Amino acid sequence: MTQQQLIADTDPHRLARTISGFNLIGGELTPARSGRTFPVVNPANGREIGQAAHSDAGDVEQAVAAAARAQPAWAAMAARKRGTLVAECARLLAGHVEELGRLVALETGKALRTESRVEASVVADALQFYGGLGSELKGETVPFDPGMLTFTQREPIGVVGVIIPWNAPMMLMALKIAPALVAGNTVVVKSAEEAPLAVLRVCQILNQKLPPGVLNIVSGDGPVCGAPLVAHPQVGKVTFTGSVETGRIVARTAGEKLIPVTLELGGKSPMIVMDDADLPRAVTGAVSGMRFTRQGQSCTAASRILVHEKVHDAFVAQLKARVDAMKMGDPLDEATDIGTIISRAQLDKVLGYIESGRAEAGATAHECAQLPSGDALREGLFVRPVIFTGLGNGSRLAREEIFGPVTCVIRFSSYEEAIAMANDSDYGLAATIWTRDLKTALDATRRLHAGFVQVNQNIVVQPGLSYGGVKQSGLGREASLEAMLDHFTHKKTVLLNMS
Repeated sequence: MTQQQLIADTDPHRLARTISGFNLIGGELTPARSGRTFPVVNPANGREIGQAAHSDAGDVEQAVAAAARAQPAWAAMAARKRGTLVAECARLLAGHVEELGRLVALETGKALRTESRVEASVVADALQFYGGLGSELKGETVPFDPGMLTFTQREPIGVVGVIIPWNAPMMLMALKIAPALVAGNTVVVKSAEEAPLAVLRVCQILNQKLPPGVLNIVSGDGPVCGAPLVAHPQVGKVTFTGSVETGRIVARTAGEKLIPVTLELGGKSPMIVMDDADLPRAVTGAVSGMRFTRQGQSCTAASRILVHEKVHDAFVAQLKARVDAMKMGDPLDEATDIGTIISRAQLDKVLGYIESGRAEAGATAHECAQLPSGDALREGLFVRPVIFTGLGNGSRLAREEIFGPVTCVIRFSSYEEAIAMANDSDYGLAATIWTRDLKTALDATRRLHAGFVQVNQNIVVQPGLSYGGVKQSGLGREASLEAMLDHFTHKKTVLLNMS
């Protein structure tokens, strides 16, 4: 089915069945060598929608071998030509936005209108952005000695291993594979167990333009499929998004091989609301920043909202009213604002945090919105968003990444206290401040310990904006020109003696 013109199929159930049980290796849809598969479940109703290939080290070996065979010719291609092909891939994807949005909504439970269709659009945007950067893979001349011509040049690393999570699988894959490909690397992707189908379809679409073996994807669990990819001797770079615990394992394995890694490991992102803030605008920012439409399943979610005591009560009332007005329901229903949690295990984790918060002295749990009714969604993994008040910054809920629709609104009395609380975290991915005072805003951007800081807005990562964290939020940057140059190429220094 690869290397042929693919017709967009907006029936996600039919499409899921069509691509069930396959990896994509060397340009071809290929079952796991063992023949084993595992079920992919719709979290909105608990029903199986398809199967994914249960890959192991043998499948990883096959995928890496295909990538290694394809890499020399791909690297030898003119960089602008590679960029042109990646940009053509973006144009292909633009014709599949609805199809991909519906498929990822089906397998992840993210609402189509508010989340999944948007994610599908960003995938094409990311490839278009990087497709235009092929001409930026350039070196410098160095004035070392008048008798020598000295210059640097950028060269690809080789085969890149890409490991992606389930919360925004297509977007996060695109932000990794696009710079790797344009830089001249070939790629093997390991998809998330919970969301393997939409990313497989993306890779299938891209393989209509890319030479066989340049982009490959396998599915399977971390220890059996992901670990062999990281450890493979022909993989020269790994880029990973996921938990801190797994990130440490990836880093240790890569360290044994002495290869570079990019790690995006989550966050506990503070949102500071000063007493002079435009309150309705800040509330809107909290709704979008907390990613309630993604059920809070975002590493940049504003899960610690620090609000000045003068406006605290008004802010909480307005925020609750806004979230109460959101509709929970079938992710494929255009009227739905909020879908489901991704899996039963994640749902249990989120519910455990909510119960833990309720048990803390002085805490109040403000439940928002209403669970959907009807037999069709009875088995769905829905949880009502919760806004906690009365918790301190030392609370477990204010320190640990929940990855669910749960946020803590915490009082502060002074700017210095707010900055201290914001920085009192093991994480440092994102942060925002809401104020009308320019001096306060600029001072906060300097003092906040985070890699992605915004003032009076809370947008998600965008192609062209350097994105990454500090502390336990990870290593390296994504989504920018520097990400391609620094993380997907080697710099070689050349000296030519002219005497």
